[in-house]
Amino acid sequence: MTSSNPWRRRIAAVTGLVLAATTLAGAPAAAEGPEQIVNGTFDNGHAPWWATGNLTLDSSSGQLCADVPGGTVNPWDAIIGQDNIPLVAGETYEFRFFGTATPARVGKALIQLPVDPYTQYLSATPELSVSGNDYTYTFTSPVDLPNAQVAFQIGGSATAWRICLDNISLQGGAEPEEYVPDTGPRVRVNQVGYLLHGPKNATLVTDATTPLPWQLKNATGAVVARGKTTPRGVDASSGQNVQTISLSYGRKGTGYTLVADGETSRPFDIGTDFYEQLRLDALKFYYTQRSGVAIDDALRPGYGRPAGHVGVAPNLGDTDVPCQPGVCDYRLDVAGGWYDAGDHGKYVVNGGISVHQLMSEYERSAHTGQVRTLRDGTLALPESGNRVPDILDEARFEQEFLLKMQVPAGQPYAGMAHHKIHDAAWTGLPLLPHLDPQPRELHRVSTAATLNLAATAAQAARVFKPYDKGFAARNLAAARTAFAAAKTNPALYADPADGVGGGAYNDDDVSDEFYWAAAELYITTGEREYRDAILASPLHTADIWRDRGFDWGHTAQLGRLELATLPNKLPDRSRVRASVVAGADRYLATARAHPYGIPYAPAENTYDWGSNNLVLNNAVVLAAAYDLTGRDRYRDGVLETMDYVFGRNALNQSYVTGYGEVASHNQHSRWYARQLNPDLPNPPRGTLSGGPNSSIQDPVAQQKLQGCAPQFCYIDDIESWSTNELTINWNAPLAWIAAFVADQDQG
Repeated sequence: MTSSNPWRRRIAAVTGLVLAATTLAGAPAAAEGPEQIVNGTFDNGHAPWWATGNLTLDSSSGQLCADVPGGTVNPWDAIIGQDNIPLVAGETYEFRFFGTATPARVGKALIQLPVDPYTQYLSATPELSVSGNDYTYTFTSPVDLPNAQVAFQIGGSATAWRICLDNISLQGGAEPEEYVPDTGPRVRVNQVGYLLHGPKNATLVTDATTPLPWQLKNATGAVVARGKTTPRGVDASSGQNVQTISLSYGRKGTGYTLVADGETSRPFDIGTDFYEQLRLDALKFYYTQRSGVAIDDALRPGYGRPAGHVGVAPNLGDTDVPCQPGVCDYRLDVAGGWYDAGDHGKYVVNGGISVHQLMSEYERSAHTGQVRTLRDGTLALPESGNRVPDILDEARFEQEFLLKMQVPAGQPYAGMAHHKIHDAAWTGLPLLPHLDPQPRELHRVSTAATLNLAATAAQAARVFKPYDKGFAARNLAAARTAFAAAKTNPALYADPADGVGGGAYNDDDVSDEFYWAAAELYITTGEREYRDAILASPLHTADIWRDRGFDWGHTAQLGRLELATLPNKLPDRSRVRASVVAGADRYLATARAHPYGIPYAPAENTYDWGSNNLVLNNAVVLAAAYDLTGRDRYRDGVLETMDYVFGRNALNQSYVTGYGEVASHNQHSRWYARQLNPDLPNPPRGTLSGGPNSSIQDPVAQQKLQGCAPQFCYIDDIESWSTNELTINWNAPLAWIAAFVADQDQG
């Protein structure tokens, strides 16, 4: 027997290790070091505490209180703080305070560097109540610093409220503690369900090294199947000793559980219809990501909001956007499109792969005779009822934006595409799009963005031709222009330092984008120029199937998949198709060797940012091989991949909101921000979290996950943008795979 999570070791002297806050009633202090806070009890006024100019501090009651004005935007728009707090590297501190809020609010408590970049050594979001609570946090300082700052950031509320603080204390000598995720039962299953005629596999975490008996129970508790586990040894991705379970049971039902080694799994279904709902939910996500239009609450109950970035104060809007200084002397209307992720930025390279995969999902469905499942009216969009499949209506909303990012004729770099458009400075959470006060800026053009436009516009030209010939023609003209402009300017790369107010999305190898764009243009036009560009590319015959999968920065795989699966007259198309099957064989071998059944095993055993999207993109290759060969083993590999996404993983949780008994629901977002503001919603059902990321770049992940085994490098916290973000390009492969699996639901 073992604990529910064998990753239970003491972690000392780590970068800003914050532990789960305890809300205690008069909890005694455990720390014994000297008090670092000056006048934390407010017995004699409130000096040296300070506040921003919009607050008036009042300590007459023996507590430090302030009326916080409404109408602020960011948390740091209203602050109570104290400076010159000494920290010693390697010392573990206990930070305690009592706090109230009238009405209740979520605040932010920080211990940080007092100047740019304001590095946070502790970051906490206490839920302040009217009656008040004591809050305790523990962290280990990574630095010697004589002048750290304690800051309570309390801005960002639309309405006024009152905060009171007391008994603020910071003492060294605290016992280093560990963050231990609640991983539940040690039997890990797909918490949503297994297809009636598909593989049904589970993973057992156990100290045992010999086979163990297992039982499958139905909803009444009756045993309906039994067998023996298969020992698999220590899994490198989790650090766990594991065994696997393979079920051959095939009777439809709900509420099944799997019992082994004294543990009972979370419940799951066996059936045929749950992926059909995911097919729709994963696509419905995009409507609430729309920029420039109001979101209709009648279409998405609980998610309605005003139009963002249309120039209604305090918002400056996207309808007349200037370039960054020195980039250009014109302005563009770039309204519309999808917000890329949890912030308000819009990026051509991320939008490109996202809209491509939606159009690719449509094309696959059309070629396999399943297009009815994506027909007009299925996604409840404002455009529903226009006799165009809803998935194409959604894709068009983004493609229209990408076209707007193209430099107009007569300007320098005409035909190229601007890399991105976003705020001039970072904003805080939460922040609804229509309340964003930051000026917006167009950033310099890039070859990568231009080729993304060429590829998606060429694809749109053929996809939309049956529904809107004018729009199709406009896209084809834009694609031709963009490809020619990229050939003229083949090495204009995004600046890796251009990451203020939005991500840099830099990429200094665009040979893959050239290949993808040429492939799309050739499939659409059949013209020799684009065929020759494909055949001349070294990537055409290269082994492009990375163990890490493909993404916005690695797009040659998109071209290869398109050439293999869509009709075209490429002279070596049979070899191209065989190469896709060979790539799928590699991913299938990886999945079979992995005790959690994942077609993703990076050579360095480090999980990437957005690992879940890479896992799913590897599954896209498996699905393509199934379409090319009809061999069930590739389909089964896709189904096992979904087991991982839905809970058969080290953390025993689903990474898709609304799917599974325990699922991600606090993804990093400025408007799906219920964790910080109960008036706002969680992300909509069908939203994929980025998932484990070994690099844990954000403060919350660094504070809690130091030393994590790859699968444990994740936390469902809204502030953990490096492990728990949502993005349009992560939901795109989820939607694609959901549609593929839904088409297999009868086996």
